[in-house]
Amino acid sequence: MEQKIQPAKRIRGTVSVPGDKSISHRALMIGALADGVSEVKGLSNAADPNSTLTCLQALGVEFKQDGELLKITGKGLRGLRQPKTALDAGNSGTTMRLLSGILAGQNFNSELIGDESLNQRPMKRILDPLSLMGAHIEATEKFTAPLKIRSSYPLKPIDYNMSITSAQVKSAILFAGLNAQGETTVREKVLTRDHTERMLGLNTVRAQDSFTTTVQGGMNIALKQFVVPGDISSAAFLIAAGLIVQDSDLVVQKIGLNPTRTRVLDIFRSMGGIIEILDVRLISGEPIGDIRVRSSHLSGSLTLSGALVAELIDEIPILAITAACGKGTFTLRDATDLRHKESDRIHALVNNLRAMEVDVEEYLDGFAFESKNPLIGTKIDSVKDHRIAMAFGVAGLAAKGETAIADADCVDISFPGFWQILHTICN
Repeated sequence: MEQKIQPAKRIRGTVSVPGDKSISHRALMIGALADGVSEVKGLSNAADPNSTLTCLQALGVEFKQDGELLKITGKGLRGLRQPKTALDAGNSGTTMRLLSGILAGQNFNSELIGDESLNQRPMKRILDPLSLMGAHIEATEKFTAPLKIRSSYPLKPIDYNMSITSAQVKSAILFAGLNAQGETTVREKVLTRDHTERMLGLNTVRAQDSFTTTVQGGMNIALKQFVVPGDISSAAFLIAAGLIVQDSDLVVQKIGLNPTRTRVLDIFRSMGGIIEILDVRLISGEPIGDIRVRSSHLSGSLTLSGALVAELIDEIPILAITAACGKGTFTLRDATDLRHKESDRIHALVNNLRAMEVDVEEYLDGFAFESKNPLIGTKIDSVKDHRIAMAFGVAGLAAKGETAIADADCVDISFPGFWQILHTICN
């Protein structure tokens, strides 16, 4: 479908966003590996977590919706059953990579497949450490899905130094470590999202130059009651809308404020964004609060590179749009991984920014531009990437003239109802 966006006069209201995708995936998986019935409240209804749920159902895990709660009848570490067909991860890299860790140490064979986009995304990053643990996983010549996983129980424990910054890789190793004989340790130089560690009750030890997490093979996973907060990566699009549209005052409720996820707020503030955090509380081990944002005069020179890119990888599209609506320069480097997301996001951002009459210089690992003039509304190619569609939907609110987003229904991958909420707050 095509979504048309008109310039907004102001952004006002109090809204909520879908449950955090990262936490939703992990709540489903950890509940499936627990012994007995766990409960999840606030689970994301986006397509990606639904792919995880469907895969787990095929592995024999039972789910029952009871009002706001989803009840999961866990099978324990060794209770999953061999699926009758290939497990379809859809468009979800998190589903494929984390489930690979869980399936690597089972006593049955399995296969993971995805859609056309997911089948082009790199999997060597998980294949290497899992192979060190004794896993037998067959991929394509390009180390992409489909992934054929042969029974390898029990796995070998490893002490692994992360060569790339990735919470998905870290989580895949930790999940595999549950079916290893002994302690599996992961060391990373930059602390990535730590939802898996928090939800499994693991401790992360900070040294001078690294963060170390260890999991004990065969550990008992206690029954859980998860409350999934609003996804800050989804909230970032609405926050940006409140910053760039004049006369705006918006509150986004019950957002996860995990310290490994809030750098995007720091970046918004560094550009002059007026953001307040209200009513902070700790629920299910995760800090949660409301975010109030008001229209702001954005300016300055913003450079994203190195470890900062890894912390902001999902938010880069909307940060680029926010910078383009202010005054100053924006530079992105060291972001080659952005070319291997649901789309080549560097190419998609560059092409669509140029279509909105921004002079952009593209690099192999990023791009740069100086924001001088208002964006010009035009036709936007979302390349069926949810974050590209939402980012340029927000851009359309501050552009001159109408903006039309092609294949706009791709937002359902992470944020069902995004267009309706955007319409509601433009009052």
